[in-house]
Amino acid sequence: MAVNEGGTMFIRAVNCEGEYKDKWFISTLIKEVIVEVGVANVVQIITDNAPVCKAAVYWLNNNILMCFGHHVLVHTLNLALKNICAAKNTEANGITYEECHWITEIAASALMIRNFIMNHSMRLAMLNEFSKLKLLVVAETRFASVIVMLKRFKLIKQQLKMMVISEQWSCYRDDILLKQEMFG
Repeated sequence: MAVNEGGTMFIRAVNCEGEYKDKWFISTLIKEVIVEVGVANVVQIITDNAPVCKAAVYWLNNNILMCFGHHVLVHTLNLALKNICAAKNTEANGITYEECHWITEIAASALMIRNFIMNHSMRLAMLNEFSKLKLLVVAETRFASVIVMLKRFKLIKQQLKMMVISEQWSCYRDDILLKQEMFG
């Protein structure tokens, strides 16, 4: 991606599937773009925080051009949040688990509730009557997916409570029990 006074322009996407992504491979990809736009036009290179990307930018700075190399902090934050929100009780992760396992348990409960509502169309229809906001299904690959999901649950907490204590909820539950008795 390139940016100038005219705006932002997407230059290239590369499918790296099946490639060995070492610093030489990444350096070559970045170098090709530098040559394409011109060395004099490059002020900054931004990559994710992977060690191989850091090594590639370091090599480019020492051999091709001198520019600012920035590594996106989001990658590091996402890894830290993933460790906190899905804490595993291992020897290497003992302190994090001890301090943060409650977050893992809350996230698991919220996921179970979300899946229950999303997989039962009548429950989902009820929620839509009680809340203007929808339940979010955030892919785990997105930044802070657990935090985003929990934040949405906090926003619709009252509506969820109202739904569960409503007459509709009880009637639907009784209807299911009756069907089970009749059709076994």
